[in-house]
Amino acid sequence: MSRIVVVGAGLGGLAASALLARAGHRVTLLEAADRVGGKSRRIELGGERIDTGPSLVTFPAVWDELLGRLGVESDAGGLDLVRLDEVGRYYYGGEEVSLPVPHDHPWYPAWRRFSDAHAPLAGDVAALLTADPLDRASLPALRRLLSVYGSRLSTRAYLDSLTWMPEGLREIIAIHTLNAGVSPSRTPALYASMPAVMAADGVWVPRGGVYEIVLALHRLADAAGVDIRTGEAVTGIERGRVTTVDGFHEADVVVSGLDAARLDGLLGRESRSRAPRTLSCSAVAVYGVLAEPLPERIAAHSVILPTKPAALHRSLAAGDEPADTMAFVNHYRAGEIYPNDRSTLAVLLTSPADGQASSLEHPFVVREIERISRVMGLDALLTDGMVETAVLDPRYFGTFGEPHGALYGAARPLWMSGPLHRPAQHDPRRPWLWRVGASVHPGGGIPAVLGGAMIVTAKLLKRHPA
Repeated sequence: MSRIVVVGAGLGGLAASALLARAGHRVTLLEAADRVGGKSRRIELGGERIDTGPSLVTFPAVWDELLGRLGVESDAGGLDLVRLDEVGRYYYGGEEVSLPVPHDHPWYPAWRRFSDAHAPLAGDVAALLTADPLDRASLPALRRLLSVYGSRLSTRAYLDSLTWMPEGLREIIAIHTLNAGVSPSRTPALYASMPAVMAADGVWVPRGGVYEIVLALHRLADAAGVDIRTGEAVTGIERGRVTTVDGFHEADVVVSGLDAARLDGLLGRESRSRAPRTLSCSAVAVYGVLAEPLPERIAAHSVILPTKPAALHRSLAAGDEPADTMAFVNHYRAGEIYPNDRSTLAVLLTSPADGQASSLEHPFVVREIERISRVMGLDALLTDGMVETAVLDPRYFGTFGEPHGALYGAARPLWMSGPLHRPAQHDPRRPWLWRVGASVHPGGGIPAVLGGAMIVTAKLLKRHPA
């Protein structure tokens, strides 16, 4: 039995600690905040519950795989996943369309052709989310994926080769790479498959809100015997010891769930004064309680694309404020998902990771709220109906994640992105140190982080069996 200290109780840290304790190790989980969850948090506005951070659950098979590795039956995992009626309602270039594209829409033939080729890849993508892509068992999945994409290895290159696809549909599919925080030219071609896979596999929200996943992981870690300590900030990490504000913990192995820059500081590395050349995106998130729900025609999950997606990608890569951006609008009516008496609204604006503060009065926010409200055909601004509001911005995300607010840390080359997840899970120079979390496994949201924790712990347990 090894003494393992896990630093950071985000989704990755919680999952890794539960798996390691389940395998028989003595595990201590340290979290600086007064509650677990990392970037997934829960706030209260006007007496109503709103969850911040990840908005949706995709690839539910990844959750089932985690439960299986923990020896827990799926129906005992503590989550009631509710499937949304559609992946989302998309607005671009004067078009409004849902995914999957409905039969009566002019884009349906192209969507059907695309979906027929990509929806069957769901199992292969899920497999790559939970297993090292270089393992022999992953080779059949990789072969099937490559047989679809051929030599067009980036999302952009692959989609541009589909000359039969309407330009609007192509851009709607391409914009999903911002779920990894970067442009289609920086992600592998398999990101093109994601919309078709999600349409077939479904997008889900746990009844009660996405933070219910955090609470479920907390219960699973506790049941596995993890010593969970919140409000205990780590001040230094070295071989054999993790130092905190309250003392220290001896450790044979350390698992970090922190963003890379945070970990570097705790290891005593000189912190960079400037941002890396390219960071993944950040966000300005406006949350509010509504006096009245939005019109019935407004979907639970809407995506408003920028006027010129390529210009947005250039601005984000350069760290500049974009002319307009991609926005998510999540609308939960009273009593549908959350046990709230009033409807809630989240307007999530993709922004550069500049570490800057924002507010409802910031020109970028004002401009985007006006544009989004107009594009969605509303008679008033989305914010006009909010009776309680909160704004989270890159400065906020930088207080506990990457210092500039990048949601997935530094941008990765496409061969290290998403399910290919090859960035520094393990540093050979520090064989006692392992890494999990969003900055190690960017893209794919919750399933990528949970899958990454499974991959890392499986490798760790081969070297350190209980």
